[in-house]
Amino acid sequence: MNWSQPNFKLGLAWITLCLAVALHVVDEALTGFLAIYNPTVRALRESLGWWPMPAFEYEPWRNGLAFGIGVLFLLSPLMFANVRAMRPFAYVFAVLMIANAAGHTLATVFGRTVSGVHFPRPAPGFWSSPTMLAAAVLLLVELGNTKKAAAPEHRLATSQR
Repeated sequence: MNWSQPNFKLGLAWITLCLAVALHVVDEALTGFLAIYNPTVRALRESLGWWPMPAFEYEPWRNGLAFGIGVLFLLSPLMFANVRAMRPFAYVFAVLMIANAAGHTLATVFGRTVSGVHFPRPAPGFWSSPTMLAAAVLLLVELGNTKKAAAPEHRLATSQR
């Protein structure tokens, strides 16, 4: 495949974001993310009476994220083929990772206490947030660059025969 082809760049952008998310999970694990996240969730539940986010134990959190990242990598061939059905998912994935990176960065910059839980400086996951942000923006750019070239599902199926 030609490195300059738009679909190839889209696939590389997808893999770049997957790698950035994997790096981010390692960063969170090494910097004590759950030690901040779980008390924050519990404090928000106590003060608000309800909060939609779960508290996690380390192993299920790590294993769940590893599984999810593995699934994202397995979807890579669909992004290299620019399958139209993957595009909305890719947009959502990129926007969520931008929000995630922004949250870690804002927690570091403002160093606020949320419902009695103080975020240390830098917040867990902060160091990998710029990489994740850049990778998410790259995916959005490549999604824009390949919008007209998106392959309908039936064309992908017939081209592989």
